[in-house]
Amino acid sequence: MPMNTYREKLIEVDLPLDVINREAARDASITHGHPSTLHRYWARRPLAACRAVIFASLVDDPSSYDDELTEAEIITERARLHKLIERLVVWKDCNNEKLLEEARYEIARSVARSRGETAPTDPEAVLRYLGENALPIYDPFCGGGSIPLEAQRLGLRARGSDLNPLPVLITKALVELPIPFHNQHPINPEADPLGTFIGKGKKQKRVPWRGASGLANDIRYYGAWMRKEAFKRIGNLYPKVKLTDNTEATVIAWLWAHTVPCPNPACGIHMPLTKTFQISKKKRPYWARPVVDKASNTISFVVQNHNEGVPEEGTVTQTSASCVVCNDTVKLEYVRKQAKAGNMREVMTAIVAEGNRQKLFISPANAQIQAALAAKPKWQPTQEITENPKVSGLAYGMTHWHQLFTQRQLDVLSTFRDLLGEVRSLIRDAGASDQYTDTLCTYLAFAIGRTAESNSRASWWNNTDTFVAPTFTRQAIQMTWVFAESNPFSTSTQNWLSQVDWIAKVVERLPASANEGKVYQADAASTAHADDSPVIVTDPPYYNNILYADLSDFFYVWIRPLLRDIYPGLFASILTPKTDEIVAAPRFENPNQHFETVMGQTLKRIRERCTDDFPTSIFYAYKQKNDKSGTSTGWETMLGALISAGFQIVGTWPMRTERVTGVKTKVNALASSVVLVCRPRPADAGPGTRRQFLDGLAREMPSVLDRLTRGGHIAPVDLAQAAIGPGMKIYSRYQRVERINGEPVTVHEALAAINKAIDDYDEQQEGDLDPQTRFCLRWLKQNEYREGAYGDADGLARAQDVVISSMNGRVLSAKKGSLRLFTLEEYSETASLRKRPAETAWEGCFRMVWHMNPFREDALGVEGAAVIARDMRDNGQDLEAVERLARILYNHYDRKNDSENAVRFNYLVTEWQNIKAEMASDEQLTLHERR
Repeated sequence: MPMNTYREKLIEVDLPLDVINREAARDASITHGHPSTLHRYWARRPLAACRAVIFASLVDDPSSYDDELTEAEIITERARLHKLIERLVVWKDCNNEKLLEEARYEIARSVARSRGETAPTDPEAVLRYLGENALPIYDPFCGGGSIPLEAQRLGLRARGSDLNPLPVLITKALVELPIPFHNQHPINPEADPLGTFIGKGKKQKRVPWRGASGLANDIRYYGAWMRKEAFKRIGNLYPKVKLTDNTEATVIAWLWAHTVPCPNPACGIHMPLTKTFQISKKKRPYWARPVVDKASNTISFVVQNHNEGVPEEGTVTQTSASCVVCNDTVKLEYVRKQAKAGNMREVMTAIVAEGNRQKLFISPANAQIQAALAAKPKWQPTQEITENPKVSGLAYGMTHWHQLFTQRQLDVLSTFRDLLGEVRSLIRDAGASDQYTDTLCTYLAFAIGRTAESNSRASWWNNTDTFVAPTFTRQAIQMTWVFAESNPFSTSTQNWLSQVDWIAKVVERLPASANEGKVYQADAASTAHADDSPVIVTDPPYYNNILYADLSDFFYVWIRPLLRDIYPGLFASILTPKTDEIVAAPRFENPNQHFETVMGQTLKRIRERCTDDFPTSIFYAYKQKNDKSGTSTGWETMLGALISAGFQIVGTWPMRTERVTGVKTKVNALASSVVLVCRPRPADAGPGTRRQFLDGLAREMPSVLDRLTRGGHIAPVDLAQAAIGPGMKIYSRYQRVERINGEPVTVHEALAAINKAIDDYDEQQEGDLDPQTRFCLRWLKQNEYREGAYGDADGLARAQDVVISSMNGRVLSAKKGSLRLFTLEEYSETASLRKRPAETAWEGCFRMVWHMNPFREDALGVEGAAVIARDMRDNGQDLEAVERLARILYNHYDRKNDSENAVRFNYLVTEWQNIKAEMASDEQLTLHERR
């Protein structure tokens, strides 16, 4: 049956943004089993955010139900759906089948409602119904695969594409390759075909192979076989290190410093280049001390601990390098010239080994140095590095990809490369089909890619937490003065078996029941994989933030020869495709113009192919760069392109897609990406006038802002971004907006008008506050916390019909012909819970904010604020006015760029629901006794 009339979806009306953001921010800190650990790719969107956006893009908002609900019933039903989303975005429950069945049923209900049908209720029937009737979710920039994976987890047909072969392969491995082998037992000879054992002792039991657990078991088995065989062949290159007690220890990592010859003719020594000689900053620190052999004019290193002095200063700064022998200083340009001339070498500075529940830091030994120099790799990639600013090694003569690796690193990688061909025969001999063999080899190839990242000249030693950090801790390949060469045969950080296990843990946590997933290599500007009007949810690139293709070549040169026979079309080119890449890269004559032109073409293509019955959701990562009018040029570019492509923007949801650390960052940080919710603009939409646009803002924005603040509880820091969507919905409902003379009203002007509508709303909110609070607010805007003339205050008080003496000593100080407001710090006395209830929104707000300061030992946080709130409520005060005032005060300080004060009021609003929940707790009644 054809789809019926347009129905507003939940994402177009309201989302439980706080919970989604909280779980999205946690996404970056999740390790074992998280899809991001399958293989490196950049700027993945958090799974929690993707899951919420997809669900809310398909589920009807209660206001669009066929049976008419009262406003109260709509609010209740919307709250129920929000609670479902709040449970759905929690990582530990992402594979909770009961929860997923509940979510799939809600999606099926909306699909059935649009088709005039009744959704099935049996979980398997629901999954079939979605596979047959729900439109596929399509991401034309699939990247690390977050969106297709979460679409599949929700029971939908997942589809993705990318121009770059690396993300295509990663996404295939998440949504396409495992599906044929769900619930299949492993084929390796050590696995029990009847199941695996879980638990210990008497509680141990055998369970059948579920989901992709059998596949994961084979990944581990054949990965272990490759490790065993590799050690037979090149284990001599990785000898154990002898300790002072004549025992031996397995090496975790060797630390190497780059060197160049000192230009001082009287010195000429190869001077080590390092920002620090510190090896460990833990409780008992260690460092490497350079020792000069004058006879041979060389430098070696001795590892010392905290009992043997202090480390020397590093030799490299941002602009120069110095010699530890003669102290001569050179510019980095000299270092670059020496490197390009082939005069850069390496010297071992320290060895890190496995001890008894601790790491051992050992001075380099000649046997260890000679073992490293003995490596003779049988193969290495020959491709050149494309000129780009994201690979700083280019400036130091590293022009080919193999130069980012030492000979021993190349040797181990080429050995595992050879073994992948041998393991293929072993898998086939065990009775595996060609498809299963190819799938296993794909995952094992990822282990080689992960090993390359953790074992290159750009991997480095983290001396704070003492581990080998991988190459891509940033979205670039940095020049690493002291690099860490990891031991793939250790049992510690970055060894081969850990790389295999990371991959296996991802595979065994992939959705256990799902519909098909299909992933293609395709150019988003001309893709042919969107012919059935899919629902578009995507995360496009943004200008030159990340040069995806250039960075992907680091892995591509290793993975291509491994998998070219399995995926000949995907790995046809020598390097990743770059000509049609949508990125503002230096290789284009006009990088920004290239990006904007091709992105505009892509958005038009998406508009032509997407469904008219569901919104298109676009994750938009951006750097906020405001001009004097308070709008962002980045916003103008994307919004203008969407409108030109034929979209109407109907919503903007700020998403915190980066990990946050610290309270101040958390409560006042603007989201690092925004979800733009778009609908195809009707083909018959005509032009509108500037007056129609402004009247629409005045008429519609107050109720929208009420819903966002009072119903949706959007944090003040996010309100301006969330309000762009409803404001742009009014602007973009017209084909264009014109002045009387026919000149267009630009997106820039529209954003400024939306910001003014928010200001007007704030002023309206001030009018709803009690007179004393309005007096304090006006006085704050005029004088802040400085003293002002009492006569001026008296005139303002009379206008507000308030008596100053009633506020004296509670919120202000009035004496000797002057008046000033109390600062937040001065509420240390008046915030006491033994004081009488706050009499005004101003007093209540400031007393609560005082308690919400996490850096005050005597503050009681949410509990203290809840006692104040409860006493105000019991005294007949308007409690919601406190939250409204906190929003107004946040905006006041935000406009003054006073983040220290703005953050405090934002924090009160973000915790408001918790404060209200705490008011109902019996435990808070004892807090009076704590003061």
